[in-house]
Amino acid sequence: MTSTVPAPVTRTADGSALQAVLLDMDGTLVDTEGFWWDAEVEVFADLGHTLDETWRDIVVGGPMTRSAGYLIEATGAEITLAELTVLLNDRFEERIAQSLPLMPGAERLLNELAAHNVPTALVSASHRRIIDRVLQSLGADRFALTVAGDEVARTKPHPDPYLLAARGLSAHPARCAVIEDTATGVAAAEAAGCRVVAVPSVAPIAPAPGRTVVRSLEEVDLPFLRTLITGLN
Repeated sequence: MTSTVPAPVTRTADGSALQAVLLDMDGTLVDTEGFWWDAEVEVFADLGHTLDETWRDIVVGGPMTRSAGYLIEATGAEITLAELTVLLNDRFEERIAQSLPLMPGAERLLNELAAHNVPTALVSASHRRIIDRVLQSLGADRFALTVAGDEVARTKPHPDPYLLAARGLSAHPARCAVIEDTATGVAAAEAAGCRVVAVPSVAPIAPAPGRTVVRSLEEVDLPFLRTLITGLN
């Protein structure tokens, strides 16, 4: 099992100002945001409720407690948050056991970061059981550190997960490039003081100071990430 205990990391050989790259998982590296929504739709259908498609943008990218709690309140389903969390994780695991597609450009970017010894962390609002299952396909050895949503007191959109990851990699948050696909994740990374690359997966994300929006990870490489930090004091 991967844990939040950091592995030894190596600074980039050229002394780049970029100290670490922190990546979200669902919708950023693996094409699973739709899997979560499908799991939610199926579980609530079993409970006798139909989810409104407009709710998808509300729950995307959020921690399980927020998204599941919202859906319980919206539908009036007679189920506890703890019970629903188990059902959703079970249904999601069933789906990724059948298929776990990577986002375009994800494998190439991870290989490039590894080849240049860039300290890299996976920072997700998903629970540890889900992260470890995804890492069986994604490759746990590609990350010096992983942070799960159920391992921090406050997960995204709070800055805690990214602050924990930066600290675990002995990196300053302002010298970290974060790659995220949702407004919730972007808010967490920006609150932590990181430079953000947004790759929207479901809902649009507008450009902003300290934030770069791209259409795909195919537009992101190591020189691009280094330029985000260039010029910082």
